Amino acid sequence: MATSKENSTKSATQNTTQKMQSGNNPEATNYAGSGLAVVIDLIIILLGSLFVLWLTGDLGTTIIAGLFLILIIISASIRVINQWNRMAVLRLGKYQGIIGPGLFFIIPIIESTPFRVDTRVISTTFGAEKTLTKDNVPVDVDAILFWQTKNPEKAVLNVQFYQDSVQLAAQTALRDIIGKAELSNMLAGRDLIGEDIKSVIEERITNWGIEAISVEIRDVTIPQELQNAMARVATSEREKMARVILAESESLAADKMLDAAKKYQSNIYAMQLRSLNMMYEISLTGKNLMVFIPTESKGFSIPTPMGVIGLEDMSKSMKAARASNKDQKSEDGKK
Repeated sequence: MATSKENSTKSATQNTTQKMQSGNNPEATNYAGSGLAVVIDLIIILLGSLFVLWLTGDLGTTIIAGLFLILIIISASIRVINQWNRMAVLRLGKYQGIIGPGLFFIIPIIESTPFRVDTRVISTTFGAEKTLTKDNVPVDVDAILFWQTKNPEKAVLNVQFYQDSVQLAAQTALRDIIGKAELSNMLAGRDLIGEDIKSVIEERITNWGIEAISVEIRDVTIPQELQNAMARVATSEREKMARVILAESESLAADKMLDAAKKYQSNIYAMQLRSLNMMYEISLTGKNLMVFIPTESKGFSIPTPMGVIGLEDMSKSMKAARASNKDQKSEDGKK
């Protein structure tokens, strides 16, 4: 059991190493000439040393020349590649494969590594200025594209300057999507616009071995005149809502006041209690001086809206009016 677990662990480690060396893509071709390059380097050093020995016949001079040859050959053939980089190897202009990460040797003079590919996630800023939307509104849009090179071999062979090409493809895709979208949709649905731009970019860069991860819309700028017009429209809508709400409030308040007036009419003491409550509210500020004058007059006075005698007379008059109304109705019925 332990042996099987160790074997499975070793195989998983080897698979992981192979994926890392191939740029996480099994379709990439790995450079297989590193060992051959070392052998050729040694042969060149040996032949150079023998040639110097044949010319000079001095062993010390030959050793010094051999050391110089070692330094020159190693500096021309050795390649140290970071974990996140890959390099393409060309032999007399013909593609041989991808190397990296780690220490590698190439054949000097015959082979070269002109391209370096970054396999990390890269953020590219792009934008579109004065681009017309579907409803003919000029807008300036700034966005960010997050992308990653999945196949370094395609990025080297199928496109020139892949980073610049990705940025140009993103700009043209952004202009295409802006021309098909309305301004309101762009302002309200930035996520949807970003997804549409990502889809267009993926169609253009898939053959380059590059994957578009996401597109984020940073800012949408519209002309100042249009901003002012939209602000006025929003202000008008707010004022309209405020006026409607105020009218509804006044209507509700009027209904409640009518209900209160009916209660005050049917009960004279309700009005008196209301007057006392108003006096209490006035006294809460602490800045008003109230003088209470007791009176029995029938007019308005303090602390009651009418004197005691006035309240009694009003009650009697209201009862007499009700009785007369009843007598009038009964006579009308008899007639």
